[in-house]
Amino acid sequence: MRAITQQEFGGPEVLSIVEAPEPRPLPTEVLVRVQAIGLNPLEARLRAGEFPLLGEPPFILGWDISGVVEQAQTGRFRPGEEVFGMPLFPRAANAYAELVAAPALHLVRKPAALSHIEASALPVAGLTAWQGLVDLGGVTEGDRVLIHGGGGGVGHVAIQIAKAFGAHVITTAGPGKREFAASFGADEVLDYTAVDFTETLRDIDLVFDTLGGDIAAHSLAVLRPGGHLVTAVADEDAELAARFAAAGRRFSGIAVDPDPVALRALVALVERGELGVHVRETFPFERVADAHRLLDAGHLTGKLVLTG
Repeated sequence: MRAITQQEFGGPEVLSIVEAPEPRPLPTEVLVRVQAIGLNPLEARLRAGEFPLLGEPPFILGWDISGVVEQAQTGRFRPGEEVFGMPLFPRAANAYAELVAAPALHLVRKPAALSHIEASALPVAGLTAWQGLVDLGGVTEGDRVLIHGGGGGVGHVAIQIAKAFGAHVITTAGPGKREFAASFGADEVLDYTAVDFTETLRDIDLVFDTLGGDIAAHSLAVLRPGGHLVTAVADEDAELAARFAAAGRRFSGIAVDPDPVALRALVALVERGELGVHVRETFPFERVADAHRLLDAGHLTGKLVLTG
C-alpha cells in the first residue's frame, strides 16, 4: 500500500510517498481502506519537530480518516461499512496511508449527509469543540459564549455546537473571515484587528480559546464571576490557571481524545442539519507538500483534506 512518510524533521519537502507494509488489524480492530484524510495544524508542527509526540522519524502522520471497512476483527462493524473517526490519538495512527488499522471503538458509521471528504475533516475539530464546550464547558441554553478564532477549523465547528445548545455566540475573526464565521450562525462577529474584545464585552459565561498566545489571559477580563475559560492551546499553563482561580473564574484545558459517544453526538447534529464542516481545499497524495505549506502559512478557513 502507499503511505506518506517522513524520514527526518523539516519542511513540507520531507514528506514522501512510499510503499509500506499493509497493517493487520488486531482483535477488536478494523482495517479501513481510507478514502479521505483530514489535515490538522498539529501535524505540521510534528513534521517540523516542534515537540516529540511521535518520537523520532521515520513515522507516518495523521489521525482524521474516513473510509470503508475492509476487514473486521470485531462484531461492531462489517466489511463494506463506511466509517470515520480519530483513532489512537495521541499515539500514532499512521493515517496518511491507503489502509489504516484502528480500534473499532474509535470509529463510528459515517452519516449519509457527509461525504468521505467532509467526514474526514470533522473528528479532531469536532471532538475538540465538543469536549471543550459540552464536556468541560457545560454549555447550555441562554449562555453567552465567546469563541476565539471562529473562522478556523475548530472555531467554525464550535460556533455550530454552541448554537445547537441554544447559546448566544460571539466570535472573533479577522476581516477576511467575518462573513465566513457569521455564515455558521454566530450572533456577533468581532473583527479582532479593529475591536478590542476586552473593551466591548462583559458578563461572558464561557470562553472557548482556539488561538493561544495572550488570548486566554486577556479573556479573564470579560468573564462574569464564576465564568469559565476552556482553552485548546494552553491546557498546561498552571500559572494562568491560578490567576483565574484567584479572580473567581474557572480555567480548563482540553487535550482532545478519541470518544465514540461524542462522535455519535456530532453525527446526530449532522443528521439534524445543525452541523456541517467546511473543507477549503482537497489535495491528492502527490500534493501533500502543498497542503502542508498551507498549514504552515496558517489563517485557514475551515479544513484541508488529502485524498488517495
